[in-house]
Amino acid sequence: MNPKKAPWYFLLLLILAGESVFILPFVLSRVFRPIVLEAFDLDNFQLGICFSIYGIVALFSYLFGGPIADKFPPRRLIAVALWMTALGGFVYATFPDFIVLKVLYGYWGFTTIFLFWAPMIKATRVWGGSTSQGKAFGFLDGGRGLVGALFGTMGVLVFSFFLTSNNSHASIHESKLAFKQVILISSFLIILVGILVWFFMKLDPKTEQELELDRITSSQIRRVISLPSVWLLMIIILCAYVGYKITDVFSLYAQDVMKYDQVKSAQVGTFLLFIRPIIGVVIGILADRWQTTSLLFVSFIISFFGALLFAMGLVTASTTFLFILSILIVASGVYATRCLYFAVMEKGRIPLELTGTAVGLISLVGYTPDIFAGPVMGFLLDGSKGMVGHQHVFWMLALFSLIGGVTAWWYDRLYKKQGS
Repeated sequence: MNPKKAPWYFLLLLILAGESVFILPFVLSRVFRPIVLEAFDLDNFQLGICFSIYGIVALFSYLFGGPIADKFPPRRLIAVALWMTALGGFVYATFPDFIVLKVLYGYWGFTTIFLFWAPMIKATRVWGGSTSQGKAFGFLDGGRGLVGALFGTMGVLVFSFFLTSNNSHASIHESKLAFKQVILISSFLIILVGILVWFFMKLDPKTEQELELDRITSSQIRRVISLPSVWLLMIIILCAYVGYKITDVFSLYAQDVMKYDQVKSAQVGTFLLFIRPIIGVVIGILADRWQTTSLLFVSFIISFFGALLFAMGLVTASTTFLFILSILIVASGVYATRCLYFAVMEKGRIPLELTGTAVGLISLVGYTPDIFAGPVMGFLLDGSKGMVGHQHVFWMLALFSLIGGVTAWWYDRLYKKQGS
């Protein structure tokens, strides 16, 4: 199948939607983690439980939502997902208790995945065609990083504007009022993105018809399951996603180890978000000129060595330059793997028309870190306070980066031998 090339603004809307849907459950807690813990009266383990509940619901949403992406136009599914996610933001802004917060994260596990994830991946493959998969997924993830960074910057500015006291002396009440404005503004912007997607992210009718299957048969599912690339991608994405989840702790590391105040630690989280678009653009340019599978292997190795810098206790409050450099190394490796792991689907001979089904099956294993990464990180951080807890978290990153690197090397060797 060789569908007609979609226009540039199609990818731009995908980028905008692709990160907007995760702003409320993830980006705000990544940038404002110390504030979230304080405002909702949580410890790291409890926040990890919320992420875990999200992951459990998302797990089933990946599986059952995947085939839906092969039956309906992406723009409709994506727009509805954005609107449903934004509604949860208005509940989030009331600072509910822990029980309601767990329900809310379960709700977001459904809204951000069931109607959204597989359609986004499939639409990106369509835009990339047979020759620009690296560019498509590199620009998608890099662009999503830029959107996240802009949301993060906006959030920090809004928070600072509504914070009436000095940053280091603000009361919990003042922090909650300021953070509430961040949540509400983000929710309204997500609704707006959904409107833009519904009306403008259109494919030509012939292409939409070619990509829609009347029904998914058991033989098609067996065909997908029989592909070695599907099984290898499960492991690759699992390892890469653990790395991505661990980047959540950088703003907390800035507060706990580097001794930054609330706003400065949030700025570290935002700085991290700005690295992602740069990596995405670089990968997008390189991936279609070099082997995407080889680049994936190199990305895991970079992440591994960056993790060692933190895990070995080399980054302390007196080594500010090394702190920034180490963030750059870890983020470069982690974000590069995110750009590439779906870009290698074409090399792995996964049929375009069955992308949604394949993504659903791959994600069933690949995104299980949504279930276990948060509680494990919380347990490690709360069990050993200060720098030691963070070292344990980064040893975890080093281990998964090593496993991911070995699996990516295997994937590269397998499909080079097959002449892909």
